[in-house]
Amino acid sequence: MLNEAKAWARALKRDVHAIYLAARDPRTPWYARAVAVMVAAYALSPIDLIPDFVPVLGYLDDLLIVPLGILLVIRLIPADVLAEHRATAEKRQAARPVSYVAAAFMVGVWIVAMAALVWWLEPWMSDRLR
Repeated sequence: MLNEAKAWARALKRDVHAIYLAARDPRTPWYARAVAVMVAAYALSPIDLIPDFVPVLGYLDDLLIVPLGILLVIRLIPADVLAEHRATAEKRQAARPVSYVAAAFMVGVWIVAMAALVWWLEPWMSDRLR
């Protein structure tokens, strides 16, 4: 089940990149471009239809509206154009380098930041616990 979820996430990531590429292609109809821009704007906007602080429903709209919008855009883009851009997105995704050094650096930055926070809050916490 975990492998299926990972495969679905990779396909979704590839499709989002393909939609981006297709939206810039002159062979894509204007209405598909418009829907692609609206879906991207909604996905990236800090303002949601249902605010995220509303229990369950706040995240449910993100889990439903964005994927359904992506599916709609995929259906609006001509199949040959989408297939071409999916192949391009797949190549770029496979060729993307992975930097373990950068990942280790970021983990180190977070560890130092957490240590600094604990050091800064320690006098306040020790006074509260007495």
